[in-house]
Parts: sequence; structure tokens; C-alpha cells
Amino acid sequence: MAASVDPLVVGRVIGDVVDMFVPTVNMSVYYGPKHVSNGCEIKPSMTTNPPKVVISGQSHDLYTLVMTDPDAPSPSEPTMREWVHWIVVDIPGGTNPTRGKETLPYMGPRPPVGIHRYILVLFKQKSQLGVVEQPTSRANFNTRLFAEHLSLGLPVATVYFNAQKEPAAKRR
Repeated sequence: MAASVDPLVVGRVIGDVVDMFVPTVNMSVYYGPKHVSNGCEIKPSMTTNPPKVVISGQSHDLYTLVMTDPDAPSPSEPTMREWVHWIVVDIPGGTNPTRGKETLPYMGPRPPVGIHRYILVLFKQKSQLGVVEQPTSRANFNTRLFAEHLSLGLPVATVYFNAQKEPAAKRR
């Protein structure tokens, strides 16, 4: 009987972005009608607006959501790893990021070359964070160091999708 292999390990999300963790919260992510499941492909044109994210948990629990691209600018040479796309803190459990405080505004995926992984990582906060300093740059963000700096511990949920540059519309 073969053991199931975690898609976060196969996709190198665990290793490149986060350490091994045990999911304890359900997080559902949708771009329009498309449900994001680990490793699925989503066209960048579907990601111009922030995804709909639903987080389980109690309303007295608070969460931080981070979205990054560890493959910037290219999967073979990720010299800007990680490119941070979105940070929202103080999200009450049982709600969504619109109820939290946006630390870094959402920026949709725009992969220049190759297939990029876009990772949404959810952390449970020990207490309200309030004002969190915005990163000075979106390039070379480090999810682990960010979590350590805010004493967030290991993630409680993570999901990732793949995206690649869409062909330009043919002009006549």
C-alpha cells in the first residue's frame, strides 16, 4: 500500500517557502468560480482581483495571510525569491481577508517566464497585531522570517497554484 505524498512536499512549497507543518484550519480559496487546489493551474487573467478566501475557526481567533511567488523572476533562476503579492493581518476566524487589515495591497500574478507557484500561507496569531510595517520591497521577501518577526509560528493552512504567462492575443 503506497503512502500518500503531500502535494506541498511534491511542489516544493514545504522547503522553499515554509517548514513542515500540520494543517489545523480549513482555508478555501477561489478565483471567480475556480476553486484553488494544490498544484492546479490558473490563468493570470483570472487573478487580477484578490481571491475569495474563506477561513474556518472561531471569531475570537485572528489570522495572517501571506501570498508569495518563490519562482520570481524565473523558476530556473529565482533571484527575487520570494516575491510577495499580498499580506493581510488580524483576520477573524470564520471570515475572510476583507475583515482583516491589509498590510500590503494585493498584486495579481504576472509570471514573465516559466511556470510559477503562487502560495497562500495562513498563520494563526497569538494576539492582535494592529499596524504591521509594510515590506520595503516585494522582492526577496521571506515568509519564514516574516512569521518569526511577528511570532506567528508555523502555518495552520497553505494552498498553492501554478500560473504561466498567457499568450498575447493575435493582432491583425
